[in-house]
Amino acid sequence: MSSVVQFQRKESQTPGPESPAREAEPRVMASDLPHAERGATEDRRGPFRPQALIPTRARLQGRVVARMFQAGDVVMLVATGVIAHAIGAVGVAGLSAACAGALTVLLSLSIFRAYGFNSREELAFHLTRVTGAFAVGAGAAFALLLPFVPMAALGHAMAIWAPAAFAATYALHIVWWLCVRRWRASGRLTPNIVVVGATGAAERLIVATLLSREANILGVFDDRAARSPAGIRGVPVLGDTNALLAHRIMPYVDRIVITVPSQARARVGQMIERLGVLPNEVSLLLDGEDAAHEAAAISRIADVPLAHISGAPMDERRAIVKRAQDLLIGLAALTVAAPVMLLVAMAIKLDSPGPALFRQRRHGFNNEEIVVWKFRSMRVQAAPQTKVRQTQADDDRVTRVGRFIRKTSLDELPQIFNVLTGEMSLVGPRPHPVGMMTGDIESARLVAEYAHRHRMKPGMTGWAAIHGSRGPVDTPELVKRRVALDVEYIERQSLLLDLYIIVMTLPCLLGDRENIR
Repeated sequence: MSSVVQFQRKESQTPGPESPAREAEPRVMASDLPHAERGATEDRRGPFRPQALIPTRARLQGRVVARMFQAGDVVMLVATGVIAHAIGAVGVAGLSAACAGALTVLLSLSIFRAYGFNSREELAFHLTRVTGAFAVGAGAAFALLLPFVPMAALGHAMAIWAPAAFAATYALHIVWWLCVRRWRASGRLTPNIVVVGATGAAERLIVATLLSREANILGVFDDRAARSPAGIRGVPVLGDTNALLAHRIMPYVDRIVITVPSQARARVGQMIERLGVLPNEVSLLLDGEDAAHEAAAISRIADVPLAHISGAPMDERRAIVKRAQDLLIGLAALTVAAPVMLLVAMAIKLDSPGPALFRQRRHGFNNEEIVVWKFRSMRVQAAPQTKVRQTQADDDRVTRVGRFIRKTSLDELPQIFNVLTGEMSLVGPRPHPVGMMTGDIESARLVAEYAHRHRMKPGMTGWAAIHGSRGPVDTPELVKRRVALDVEYIERQSLLLDLYIIVMTLPCLLGDRENIR
């Protein structure tokens, strides 16, 4: 039976030593890519590919946007009644009408799907939908209040409140519609998809998505690349699954859709296992089964209106709470730490030549390369290194001030700015430098679940940090332990756990005499 199978998606990341690489934050444009990849983005961009790709961490979630619009409507509907009552235009009946009307109009707007904001829906049609929904909602509020409020008072209140509330609702939904159109045009509200398997189901998915315009299909990957076409309905075939695993667009991809023949069960299992090393969400669309079930499965991927964009509501609520926590505590921490940061910067400048801060590329959410800020604790190197050398005991690169700020973790304070900009979180797996080595092997190759750490934003501190996994991970055993602790945190993450980790960070750091930092 053709179906969409949703695999578990998490969020995460980890810590790492410093290497004073100084690079600007990446933004993938066609001109930035190697010649081979430029062919896929310029000569064979496809019908969906936006000019600039937005990282998944900066993408807006449809349900969150819809709830935000609903909250705005409720505040406005009640506010009109409160204002009318305050200026003496209506009495208690007006307030009753406003409260009841807010509930019934909101329910009616939801029933009329006024928060769907389908990409094919013109503004005039949307406002017609809003008008009908408001009329039904206001009429329902009148009917509900009529047994409890005198007819004359209720009629007077509704005559004043309803026109004002309707005008405000009408104006707000023009603003909502324009915001949605702008966010879609910029790519912030449109999920990005890649397809694995150049099959008939892939072609039908692409056609359905072209019609709905509710998602972007950036490319197709197929292990039978030699027999695959150059593109499917204009969407380029970018290579095999090996190319997918290392492709630069993956940090910008929300979902991988596997479309393979239904009889190829062994191949499906192998693909799922191979793609399991990526942090991206994976769905399965089997090719060649019942047409009705396939159509239903495709519609779940390709025709997702704003209020039904994929993603678990619980995860979205958790993300909102975590972001609010980062902003509130982060701003408070910046206020308290600002004088200390100024003194540290002055000490670094007096101790050794070079800038007070350094930038380093590290892995962020969904394997995105982010630029992390730290206070410089090492001497400036004359030549850049191609591989990240982890810090060692009595490392000759560390300055006198550097030893102190590393031991006290003061060198991490500038990462508050990464938290406030949304690239990092206060609590999460510590971010490792891109290309970090454990011995002669890249650390990411030592643990199959390594990328699972990238299913959540990296943190300034984390579950692993307060359990002694800090500093370099210079043996395979240390890498595996840190990844295990990070994955455990991702599975258990909550507001209370984050607060516990924040409280425990300082005593754990001060009591640590073993780890190299």
